[in-house]
Amino acid sequence: MDISVVVPLYNEEESLPELFAWIERVMKTHNFSYEVIFVNDGSTDRSWQIIEQLQAKSDKVRGIKFRRNYGKSPALYCGFEQAQGNVVITMDADLQDSPDEIPELYRMITENGYDLVSGWKQKRYDPLSKTIPTKLFNATARKVSGIKNLHDFNCGLKAYRRDVIKNIEVYGEMHRYIPYLAKNAGFKKIGEKVVHHQARKFGKTKFGGWNRFFNGYLDLISLWFLSTFGIKPMHFFGILGSLMFFIGFVAVIIVGASKLYYMNQGMPYRLVTDSPYFYLSLTSMIIGTQLFVAGFLGELISRNAPERNKYQIEKMI
Repeated sequence: MDISVVVPLYNEEESLPELFAWIERVMKTHNFSYEVIFVNDGSTDRSWQIIEQLQAKSDKVRGIKFRRNYGKSPALYCGFEQAQGNVVITMDADLQDSPDEIPELYRMITENGYDLVSGWKQKRYDPLSKTIPTKLFNATARKVSGIKNLHDFNCGLKAYRRDVIKNIEVYGEMHRYIPYLAKNAGFKKIGEKVVHHQARKFGKTKFGGWNRFFNGYLDLISLWFLSTFGIKPMHFFGILGSLMFFIGFVAVIIVGASKLYYMNQGMPYRLVTDSPYFYLSLTSMIIGTQLFVAGFLGELISRNAPERNKYQIEKMI
């Protein structure tokens, strides 16, 4: 199979028939063998009924229905798990991503040798509450990830070599950082293509601008930590804990030595326990010990979450 198109969706009943007809038209024009995997992320409208109707008319349609809303990353994870195409295309279901971009994205993967190609919505039709946080988020993501050539990490329209999606784990809300996940998995050839962005035709956006930015910032810190210390947490907690303990220990010695000095010189002195520096030193030693122990615990539980990507799937067609 040439292409798998994975479409995560939540309450997009109006756009689904038009989106599939558009994808189908593009695929037939270019003689691609393909499948379209709709992942219904707990929609409360008629989205699943529409998917069933589309599947009844075309054997190219596959559907996954979650029992409840989990989010975009779980939807992509389950879609990737089922995808069979040599090239996997992801796009949003709101018709803001154009299926006309698929042939060129496919060519960049198969002919230019890219592992992943991310879309760049250079001209956007979103409100400022969405575009401003997006610019800040992308600038931060470029700095932390080291992928300098990407302008839009969160663009839903992306193309992947099959090996990429089968060797990365998208969980939580990490869909924003799939290029970073791919880079950490050893897929270094990551490209970008300017794609056409259309104004939303039906309904309204399901994602808040500033809330998404703050959540994305926290996820980026988590991903940086996991990619750097995920399999060696003791390197982080151990060094930090040892440093804190050492500073506290030296400070306690200084406090005790100063008292002995004053006693030896016959000068007035106060009890060690009357000095605030003693308690600051003791606190530093305690925190250092806790961080050190946290490093050991981190080593024990590192990357051992067998049910992290276990989702309740009600139905598959």
